[in-house]
Amino acid sequence: MQKQMNREFYKYISLNVLGMLGLSCYILADTFFISKRLGADGLTALNLAISVYSIINGLGLMLGIGGATRFAICRAQKEVQKGNQVFTASAAAGITVGLVLLFLGFTASDAVAKILGAEGVIQEMTGSYLKTILGFAPFFIVNNILIAFVRNDGSPRLSMAAMLTGSFSNILLDYVFLFPLNMGIFGAALATGFAPVISIGLLSLHFIRGKNRFTWSFDQRALGRRVLDICSLGISAFINELSSAVVLIVFNLLILRLAGNTGVAAYGIVANLALVAVSVFTGISQGSQPLISRFYGEGRKKESTAVLLRAVLLAAAVGILFSAAAFAFTQNLIGIFNSEGNQELADIAFCGLRLYFLGFCPAGINIVAAAFMGAVERGRESFAIAFARGVAAILFFAFVLSFIWKMDGIWLAFPAAEVSTLLLTAGLWRRYKRGTLPAVEK
Repeated sequence: MQKQMNREFYKYISLNVLGMLGLSCYILADTFFISKRLGADGLTALNLAISVYSIINGLGLMLGIGGATRFAICRAQKEVQKGNQVFTASAAAGITVGLVLLFLGFTASDAVAKILGAEGVIQEMTGSYLKTILGFAPFFIVNNILIAFVRNDGSPRLSMAAMLTGSFSNILLDYVFLFPLNMGIFGAALATGFAPVISIGLLSLHFIRGKNRFTWSFDQRALGRRVLDICSLGISAFINELSSAVVLIVFNLLILRLAGNTGVAAYGIVANLALVAVSVFTGISQGSQPLISRFYGEGRKKESTAVLLRAVLLAAAVGILFSAAAFAFTQNLIGIFNSEGNQELADIAFCGLRLYFLGFCPAGINIVAAAFMGAVERGRESFAIAFARGVAAILFFAFVLSFIWKMDGIWLAFPAAEVSTLLLTAGLWRRYKRGTLPAVEK
């Protein structure tokens, strides 16, 4: 039993980490090629626009992970029809939200760019990127939903393959659209938008081959209740992505005041490298979720806790590794995205990368813990951890520490927020172990 659990754990973790690393290449590829082709202005525009992408991605993850978590619990408890209704509710909600975002993109992308702090040529570039990305919002959201359900339906390899194929196609199209075709920042956004379309095409094999154990089952009376339940279980994934958007917006506005557009470009380098680290933690948390939910649904609390502890130890070790890498290879990492050799940009990013990455050990633990709480129907506690680390704590420290230490305070806000949230996580874990945390209603 122990060996089987270990095999399943490392199988799901490794496949999901690889898949999430591939997804992080969406933005890294944009960052690299835009920095090479469009310089600091393009990098600034991308960094302003990427917060909206984080929101789109977060909505898809919330509906996907929340729905797939409930689906896994239903399957473990032999509630097949209810599992089908959960899939239907996730898909219907995702398509609806995606269409709303598409409409927003075609009617208000320039206004959103201005709200994000873009001006002049930067506003034009940011608006172009936003309009294109929002135009593909239905595909981003549906792709995230299908990835989660296919993974929880016993096909983690196909799920990973879809994520990687979409990401690698994005990298290839980035080069083609930006260099031979010279399509500017619109080309970079278009390449990113095609990626989920390609991924969905590959995921459709799960249905074509008849491997799917879920199907469309519409229950209008229970639809609203199902969607609320799905959102409660996937809320930590949404908050993690929303926090990225909120932090990007707030940090950009603070940095514009302290260091101008060059500071924003430097933060773009740090933030996009941080996406890689976060994607690994997300892969660990998502990879452990199917096992945790299944054991929980079967009433095997000891086994679900054992999976959590393995995930926490792995996340902590990876966090330490990322922090060490940031110190060991600082100049090399910055040089990848500083094609113009801008010394001011390099100096700001050098300090920022080292200070910011100090927070990744506690961040990994917090992300895994929040996902665990959602996987065992503790939606309120999952939300509390995710909201504390991703919104409340980091915004508090960003304003306070930037006032005291200027740019250094901006960089230190992330590790300070993660350490403070870790205290909350420890308290909620003790309550869970004692059995004093109430489960959410189904």
